[in-house]
Amino acid sequence: MRYGGAGGTLAVSDLTLRVDKGEFAAVVGPSGCGKSTLMKLVTGLHIPQKGTVIVAGEEVTKPVSIVGMAFQNPTMLPWRTTLDNILLPLEIVEKHRHRLRKHRKAYIEKAESLLEMVGLKGVGSKYPWQLSGGMQQRANLCRALIHEPDLLMLDEPFGALDAFTREELWCVIRDLHAAQGVTVVLVTHDLREAVFLADRVFVMSARPGRVIAEHRVPFNRPRDLDLMYDQAFNDMVHVLHGEIAKARVAA
Repeated sequence: MRYGGAGGTLAVSDLTLRVDKGEFAAVVGPSGCGKSTLMKLVTGLHIPQKGTVIVAGEEVTKPVSIVGMAFQNPTMLPWRTTLDNILLPLEIVEKHRHRLRKHRKAYIEKAESLLEMVGLKGVGSKYPWQLSGGMQQRANLCRALIHEPDLLMLDEPFGALDAFTREELWCVIRDLHAAQGVTVVLVTHDLREAVFLADRVFVMSARPGRVIAEHRVPFNRPRDLDLMYDQAFNDMVHVLHGEIAKARVAA
């Protein structure tokens, strides 16, 4: 994927990875390595100039409707209540759009169930400006899941939060993944986050980005936060840190 025409920036090249259905994959690498470009290629927001992207057995040639996305900035619409923000994708995804008006009550019940699952029971009537950053990000996860996506793409979703809130949300997404069996791809700079949440961690090179290492995370699920004090956990984090440091130097 190259930006800016033939002489522009080559963002990713010879980038190959496979994520299995129901798997939780994390992608890490130095800044500017093309992690966000990877997200846009997978979701169909960009189409590669060379190569092929396949999601759920079909080549991606347009935005993919079976994907839910959550970013570092929750980008909730300030004039809509939390509940109406969560329902927003249903107004866009075609198979739900036609059913929303007729079955609105059922969709509201589903949204409220998701809110309860992430610890936000009873806040559906509040506006985004009445919620903390962590609460907004929890609601953002609900919005990404409301249309029952087969694939959840997370682009630094917890990066702007304080350490305690971030760890709380790691447990939320851990439990959502376990309960719903959705396939998750997480892009993150936080190596502890990657090892705590993922089944496999992919390490990308400096730009143009490609996968230079792949690690299967050996720790059994469900994982508790105490795992981060385990020597084997920290050894894996250090290995990832070393690989990324080498990738930066190689650039």
